[in-house]
Amino acid sequence: MDRIILHIDMDAFFAAIEVLDRPELQGKPVIVGGTTNRGVVSTASYEARSFGVHSAMPIFQAREKCPHGVFLPVNMKRYKDMSGIVMKILEDFTPLVETVSIDEAYLDITGMEDLMGTPEQIARRIKERIYDETRLTCSIGIAPNKFLAKVASDMHKPDGLTIITADEADTFLAALPVERIPGVGKSTVETLKRYGIKSAGEIKTLSKDRLLRRFGKFGLRLHELARGADSSPVVPLREIKSISAEETLSYDTGNLSLLSNKIQDQADMVAGRLRNHGLKGKTISIKIKFSDFTAVTKAQTIASATDSSRMIFYNALQLLADQPLKKKVRLIGVEVSNLLKESEDAQMSLFPIGPDEERERKLDKAIDEIREKFGRKVIKRGGA
Repeated sequence: MDRIILHIDMDAFFAAIEVLDRPELQGKPVIVGGTTNRGVVSTASYEARSFGVHSAMPIFQAREKCPHGVFLPVNMKRYKDMSGIVMKILEDFTPLVETVSIDEAYLDITGMEDLMGTPEQIARRIKERIYDETRLTCSIGIAPNKFLAKVASDMHKPDGLTIITADEADTFLAALPVERIPGVGKSTVETLKRYGIKSAGEIKTLSKDRLLRRFGKFGLRLHELARGADSSPVVPLREIKSISAEETLSYDTGNLSLLSNKIQDQADMVAGRLRNHGLKGKTISIKIKFSDFTAVTKAQTIASATDSSRMIFYNALQLLADQPLKKKVRLIGVEVSNLLKESEDAQMSLFPIGPDEERERKLDKAIDEIREKFGRKVIKRGGA
């Protein structure tokens, strides 16, 4: 199976947070890095970039290029807090999240289509969640590997979404300037151009041996990238803490029947993802955001960890019934946390599996197999 890799890159992250906290800066050239001339630029807003200001540029040079810019010190605690929110959102979509830096990450969503929709649909949901919870935008690249996904995420900033399929890789690389290849610096660009190489695809005209002699081990990397190849896996750096699904409704509602149906679909989705990754959870939560953007979260912990669609649904439904809806609902979601690996849960269980639970497991497994073969929409669970 071809891999499906997403690269998420927050747009002008530090500067965007400063504008979020100080709306009067909207539309102004904001430069984060310090108020003296001794520092370097950490992030520049897109307005500042239009004057030639970029990351790692000395502040004194940034002042020369953009003397009317708004120069701000780095507020790392604030940025880390916002990064934590973003990374938690990404982990709600897949446990395979590799955090690259405070403002970017790779996701491996291979095999998730039946559970969560097409790669484009998943990416748009990620963008929606991030904006809904942070009021920040991100750009996303979708491709068969990390290299192409990273390059794609940079193609249509800000707030971009770019897809490169395996069939499109050669055409894409033929037009990609060598300076856009991650890891290629000025000296490498100059050397390649002396060989007449201006695009990533043209690197294929140089043999592997020649690249190795001229660039060392990085030459082998260039040989692979020129062919759109990158086998490096997405390596999670943090243990997954929870799995959730949520939806911003197309209109605000107080209709309990509609909300119950949404919870059932979300519980089914969360349970499927738990089973797909060999996990079970003991704490079931619902999240409700009301029409005035106030939010409430209700949770309960059950006696035994579960990955049962029906068990998660029943508990989430009870939490909904216990929550007074004084305002219309804008967003509804289900989360399972306090996770255990299936093998750990089996070791900790003190009681044998009852006939009802065994029947539910067989039903869940049968539905999973049908969906894997024919797609998620081919079968839907009945109501409670």
